[in-house]
Amino acid sequence: MNEINLHVGKQIRMYRKARHMTLQELADLIHKSRASISKYENGEISLDIETLYEIAQILEVSPGQLMNFQPPVTRPMENHTSGLRLSPFFQARRMYFYFYDGRYRRLKDGIIDIREAEQTPGSYEATLSISAVTPTGRTSEIFYTGKVVYSDMLIRFSFVNQCNALEEDLLYIFNPLEFRDSTDGLLCGISSADLMPCAFRCLVTLTPREHTEELKNQLLITKKELQQWQKLNMLLVDNRGL
Repeated sequence: MNEINLHVGKQIRMYRKARHMTLQELADLIHKSRASISKYENGEISLDIETLYEIAQILEVSPGQLMNFQPPVTRPMENHTSGLRLSPFFQARRMYFYFYDGRYRRLKDGIIDIREAEQTPGSYEATLSISAVTPTGRTSEIFYTGKVVYSDMLIRFSFVNQCNALEEDLLYIFNPLEFRDSTDGLLCGISSADLMPCAFRCLVTLTPREHTEELKNQLLITKKELQQWQKLNMLLVDNRGL
């Protein structure tokens, strides 16, 4: 399949779901069949310019937001330590994101996609989609867009909810020096459910993880950590590397 078609289709799906719109609803609005919309989103067929602009108008985005395809790029590397190999988290263009929301007793997951910024070469942008697993399946996904800043020790993501500009979240993850598949982090921001500041321990991986009890336990806060936080009067997440 054409990479551009796949990218445009993915963008259409992301913004459609962000507006809680079904395939059929979008199809009805542009006078196309549901099957055609599905093929657009799966990258099976190319959109003509008129249809692309029409979809962008309905989804309340610019056509450029649907066509912002960037071919794979190699990130420049600066070795600050002699002989230090480049962290795979620095190179990754896709990461998988997990945290446990105790309010709803649900394990939530997400996908982070990273690309080089169009207007500012050498800087990076990212999208984050978060979903929740329930006994009956997944809930509606929430979509964020933002920026990425890299350092030797940490990677920082700043995300804004595409349906609620008030909700801006910061995600900090450790940039492990050793080569491993997962790293710990902290997600902090405004809860969209109750509009209160909140923070979650999270796990970011390079490959998808199954939703197991072991993964859930890895994301839970321990009694030892609570005692440490109470002593410091500060919520602190270390790089356990589990």
